[in-house]
Amino acid sequence: MAAARGLAQGVGARAACDALGVPRASYDCHRQRPERARLQVERPASPRALTCEEQRVVLALLHAARFVDKAPLEVYATLLDAGSYHGSIRTMYRLLAREGEVRERRSPRRRAHDHTPELLATGPNQVWSWDITKLKGPVQWSDDSLEGILDLDRRYVVGWMVAHRESAALAHTLIQLTCDQQGIWPGQLTIHADRGRSMTSKPVALLLADLGVTKTQSRPQVSHDNPSSEAQFKTRTDRPNVPERFGSLEDARAFCQPFFDWYNTEHRHSGIGMLTPEMVHAGRAPQVMEGRAKTLQAAFDAHPARFKGKKPAPIPLPEAVWINRPTKAPQGTEAESIASLP
Repeated sequence: MAAARGLAQGVGARAACDALGVPRASYDCHRQRPERARLQVERPASPRALTCEEQRVVLALLHAARFVDKAPLEVYATLLDAGSYHGSIRTMYRLLAREGEVRERRSPRRRAHDHTPELLATGPNQVWSWDITKLKGPVQWSDDSLEGILDLDRRYVVGWMVAHRESAALAHTLIQLTCDQQGIWPGQLTIHADRGRSMTSKPVALLLADLGVTKTQSRPQVSHDNPSSEAQFKTRTDRPNVPERFGSLEDARAFCQPFFDWYNTEHRHSGIGMLTPEMVHAGRAPQVMEGRAKTLQAAFDAHPARFKGKKPAPIPLPEAVWINRPTKAPQGTEAESIASLP
């Protein structure tokens, strides 16, 4: 547009617009628009903001070897359990964003199908999530199968197995041993899985019928119907020490054993109030939440202005966990009252 304005001074506006292919209306609009310089106003620092030294301390903690591979949510919860508070979760994200160390995650695509499984867990051993994934072997097409069973309420891995291939017989053994170990009685448990060969096999169906276990399945080609197991497998692939390929079946098992121990005893899960599955499984969640509340209260007493006068509270432990939570439960049912929980 600046070239058109310069040319118009010599040959006229119409000839300049025709020569450069610029619409005459756009030229007139641009010529008549006043140019205004934006005023750069520096915002004053908030009195509740961390000092420069406190910001450096938070960044140093986030960059430390023990936290460099963890999300700010996990860092925040770990520090609270250690009796230390350096800033809110939002402050940690803000400092990392200033350093260019965070990015936006893409939302997965969703597909609509007619039947949607809706499962509710309000306690342990009510709903298990079962899934199978592949572990790459030393050469192409030499994959091993990893089967994992996750307690939906506690996010606790109650059973897992690595084998050369997926089979109904091995799945039968895994489910039988896991149910015996957890003391499952008839009518207590629902196992949710996708539509893999082992999940839909006749031996597994007969076993579940003998054990009195209800079986539900995901919709075809919809991974969101089994999100807990998918998230658990994603956690495994995101670990910094996971190899691209495993040299043998023994190598895969040697990796999975410490991983599931770490997942159950050290990994802080956002779905259970940033507690570890073992804390909830062992019944230590109330004591941990009480310690977090005391730490937050001490931080509030020391700097109440930073919290805008509102006392902070630990991330709550959910009272109910859903797979495909219904938007509106039928009136007069237990699901309706639990679905309304925060």
